[in-house]
Amino acid sequence: MKRIFLMVLDSAGIGELPDAAEYGDCGSNTWRACFAGKSYAMPNLERLGFWAIEGVRDWYPRGEGFLGAVGRLAEASKGKDTTTGHWEIAGIISERPMPLFPEGFPEKLTDAIKGCTGRGILCNRPYSGTDAIRDFGEEHIRTGALILYTSADSVLQIAAHERIVPVEELYEICRKVRALCTGDFAVGRVIARPFDGEPGGFFRTSRRHDFSLEPPKDTMLDLLAAGGKDVLAVGKINDIFAGRGITEYRYTGGNREGIDRTLEYMKRDFEGICFTNLVDYDMLYGHRNDVDGYAAALSEFDRRLPELLAGLKEGDILMITADHGCDPSTPSTDHSREYVPLVAAGPSLRQGVNLGTRKTFADIAATVLDYFGLAGKTAGESFLEKLL
Repeated sequence: MKRIFLMVLDSAGIGELPDAAEYGDCGSNTWRACFAGKSYAMPNLERLGFWAIEGVRDWYPRGEGFLGAVGRLAEASKGKDTTTGHWEIAGIISERPMPLFPEGFPEKLTDAIKGCTGRGILCNRPYSGTDAIRDFGEEHIRTGALILYTSADSVLQIAAHERIVPVEELYEICRKVRALCTGDFAVGRVIARPFDGEPGGFFRTSRRHDFSLEPPKDTMLDLLAAGGKDVLAVGKINDIFAGRGITEYRYTGGNREGIDRTLEYMKRDFEGICFTNLVDYDMLYGHRNDVDGYAAALSEFDRRLPELLAGLKEGDILMITADHGCDPSTPSTDHSREYVPLVAAGPSLRQGVNLGTRKTFADIAATVLDYFGLAGKTAGESFLEKLL
């Protein structure tokens, strides 16, 4: 049986892309910022060759020899958001960036939201999620109005207290809003952000749910599923692809559970791909400018990497990558336009392979499909021959 375990360390970029200035991201380097964190320790990724990746080796202590295959990937799509990054990993290059709303959402859309939900709207501008519930939570409880906000990403987020708007009702509201967000309003994700607690102590709960724009054409997930392969999704992968091409999925409450669920799938017999997103780096640390927290989270992943490697069977490939950057050391709390790493390992793979700099994240999709005999079905160029 052939199996690929593809793990996205959400936002773990490794240095600015040549066009970073167009996005206001000159100098961004998420991983390098974490390298300076007090808790940083990555001995297992180092043994696989992380230090040998182009660009990384300019600032990372150099080793001698490595056991994996490594490279860095440039983003060919326009944008730097989660949906665009994951879609490109899966073989879709987006020629147009998804719409952003730096001044808040226009009246035409907010009126439609009020009309279909029967509730008022608070905030309606770019805002930190934790600040939004702090600043508007009491008024929301008093009036029942929804806390609507966005960010530098292509998202429309709706926060509501679980006692005022039960979670299932919030999800239904988001489904209605998702249906409204088409054309010029076609944001990548509509996100339900339930929270709890009392004034002065509001906190977001783990029942976040993303309602994504549907991919405009087939991804590697659709093609694998159509070819009779299993497509197992861990974390928010099912949401990012609007359920398309997914044969089984499990949501998670954070990185630890994401790794646990991936290890559980490793123990099962299947043929196909297990696609995992580990969201904490981005959500808990990158967007909050927490360098030490980000560094500690990367180090925790590294400590568990031996478990993942030990779970690989003959014919298995483990790929570790990211979808964009989110440098916690810059004044910005938003995503950054960066290269992303690629580290691959498996019992049948060559050791010490440097893949250099790849032109697009979609090379991952091309390689995955090539491994399962579906070469040439998406954007990207396969590097499978260099691995085997």
